[in-house]
Amino acid sequence: MGSTNGNGSLGGSVHTAREGAVAATTAWKQSAGATDPFPQQSPRGAQRIENIYGVDVFSERVMRQRLPKDVFKRLMQTIKQGHRLDPHLADVVAAAMKDWAIEHGATHYTHWFQPLTGLTAEKHDSMVVPDGHGGMLFEFSGSALVQGEPDASSFPSGGLRATFEARGYTAWDPTSPAFLTRSDGGVVTLCIPTAFVSWNGEALDKKTPLLRSQEAISEQAMRILRLFGTDKGPNGSVSRVTTTLGPEQEYFLVDRGFYYARPDLLTCDRTLFGTKPPKGQQLEDHYFGAIAPRVLSYMHEVERELYRLGVPVKTRHNEVAPGQYEIAPIFENANVACDHQMLLMEVLKRVAPRYGLQCILHEKPFAGINGSGKHNNWSMSTDTGVNLLDPRDETHTNMQFLVFLCAVIRAVDLHADLLRASIASASNDHRLGANEAPPAIISIFLGDMLTDIIEQLETGTPKRTLRGGTLDLGARSLPQLPRDAGDRNRTSPFAFTGNKFEFRAVGSSQSSAWPNTVLNTIVAESLDVVATRLEKAVGANVTEAKLLVAVKSVLKDVIKEHKRVIFNGDGYTAEWHAEAERRGLPNLKDTVDAIPAFKSKK
Repeated sequence: MGSTNGNGSLGGSVHTAREGAVAATTAWKQSAGATDPFPQQSPRGAQRIENIYGVDVFSERVMRQRLPKDVFKRLMQTIKQGHRLDPHLADVVAAAMKDWAIEHGATHYTHWFQPLTGLTAEKHDSMVVPDGHGGMLFEFSGSALVQGEPDASSFPSGGLRATFEARGYTAWDPTSPAFLTRSDGGVVTLCIPTAFVSWNGEALDKKTPLLRSQEAISEQAMRILRLFGTDKGPNGSVSRVTTTLGPEQEYFLVDRGFYYARPDLLTCDRTLFGTKPPKGQQLEDHYFGAIAPRVLSYMHEVERELYRLGVPVKTRHNEVAPGQYEIAPIFENANVACDHQMLLMEVLKRVAPRYGLQCILHEKPFAGINGSGKHNNWSMSTDTGVNLLDPRDETHTNMQFLVFLCAVIRAVDLHADLLRASIASASNDHRLGANEAPPAIISIFLGDMLTDIIEQLETGTPKRTLRGGTLDLGARSLPQLPRDAGDRNRTSPFAFTGNKFEFRAVGSSQSSAWPNTVLNTIVAESLDVVATRLEKAVGANVTEAKLLVAVKSVLKDVIKEHKRVIFNGDGYTAEWHAEAERRGLPNLKDTVDAIPAFKSKK
C-alpha cells in the first residue's frame, strides 16, 4: 500500500493514487463547465423516465410479448404461484431471452449469483459460436439457461465441504427477472439470477436459503388463512403467501481526492485515526437539508440506472451525518427485493467516480456521528395482494391479524439470538447502540394502540382500539392532520410501523437476504406452532364461534409467555439494559458473542 513518512504524507502507491484521484476530480469539475459545474441533467439522463423504466429487464411485460401464450402462462404459474418449473419451457424461454439480449447489444451471458462472501459473483460466457463455414452465429440453449457450473472450491462454504470438492451448480431462478448490465465502456451483459449449490445440493449462497424460507412461511401462513376461511376472497383464491420487503439504504459520499488521501478509508472504508471535525452533526442541520447540486446530480444518475433495471426507488434525502444520504425503494417480493438491493449497492458504488465521489457503505466510517443501516421493512402478503400485517380499522376485532402479530412476537422472543447473529459483523458492531442505531438487545416496539390490544387479549376479550384523533395545528390555513395512535421508536431494533415491521438493526453493507431468511424461518416455525394449536382446538368442523374461543385462548398463552420482548421505551438507557437482563433477554454485544447462536440446538 505504501508507507507514511515522518511528516505524515503518504508514500508509494497511495501517494500516486491520491494525486491521480485529485487530478481526476479536478478534471471532472472542469469538464462539467465553468458556468454550471454540476449539470442537473447528464447525457445519460436525457430520456423521460417512462421511456427507460425496465428497458434492461426481461420482465413479465417483455415475456408476454415474446413468448408463446401457453409457455408464458405456464411460466407465470411458476413465478407467481410457486409451481415446479417445467423443464420443457427452458428452450423456448432461452431463445426469446437471447434474441432480446442481442437486440440490446449483449454478446455474453452470466449466471449472476450471491455466494457467502456477501457480494455478487458472475462468470461470463459468450453466446457467439462458429457456424462451421468461417462465420458465426448466436447460441443460447435452455440447458445453458437452467444450469451452470462455476468452480465452487474457492468460495466460502461455512465448512460444508473440503477444497478438493470443487463442483458447484448455478440454477436459474425464474422468480427474479433476468436483466442487462452496462459497463462504463459500453459492454452489455445478460445477467440471469441464479441459486448456487454444491454437487451434493448444499446451499452455498444467500438466495437458496431465502427461497426455502419463503416456501416455509407460505406453507404455514396458508394454514392460518384456511382456518379463517380467507384463503378465498373477492380477488380470487389464495395459492401462496410471500414476504415483502422495502429495504432503505444509507450511505456516505466523500470526495475521491479526500478519500485517497486517507489510507484508513482506502483500506478499511472507515477512519482509524484523526481528530473530530470543527463541525459535526451537533445541529443536525444536514438531515433533510437541501441536497447539494453535485450530490443531486449523482443521485439522479443512480436512479436512472436503477430505473432501467426495474428497481422501484422512491425516496432520496440527506441523512443526519454530514456526507450521509439515503435511498429507499417501494415494497417488492422479498426475493426480488434482495436481488435489487445488491444491484442498488453496486450502482451506488459504480456511479460515484463519475462525479469525483467515493460511495462508502461501511456501517460506521466516522466516529461520533450517525452510522449507516439498512432498515429492513418486512411484511407478509397473499398472492392476491392482501397485506397480512395490516391491522385495519377496529383492530381489536381483526383476529386473523392478531394471530399473525402474536406469531411474530413469539418468533422474535424465542429466536432473538438468531436475529442478532444474522446481522452480526465487526462493522455493524461499531454502529449498534447509539445515534439512532438500535442496541444489540433485540426487542419489539408495538406502539400504544397494539400494546393496549395485546394487554386486553392477555386478560380477556379485547373491546377497544385506541384512536389517534386529529392534530389541530392552530392556523386555519393548515389542514387538520390525522394522528396515529402511537409514536415511532428509533431506538427499537424491531418496530411495528403501521402495516409492517422495521428490522432496523441490519447493517448497510450486508446482503439483506440472510436476515430475511432467518426472519422468515423463525416466523414460519411460530406460525406452525400456532396453527397446530388452533387446529387441535377447533377440530374438523370449524365454526366461527369455536375459532374465536380457540384464538383467544392460544393468543393469551402466547402473550403471557413472550410479552417480555415487547418494549416501547428508550433502548439507549442503562435502565433498559438492566430491565432486559432481568427479563432474560439476550444482550449479545458483539459478533464474537452472537455467532455461537448458530450452534445452539434450537
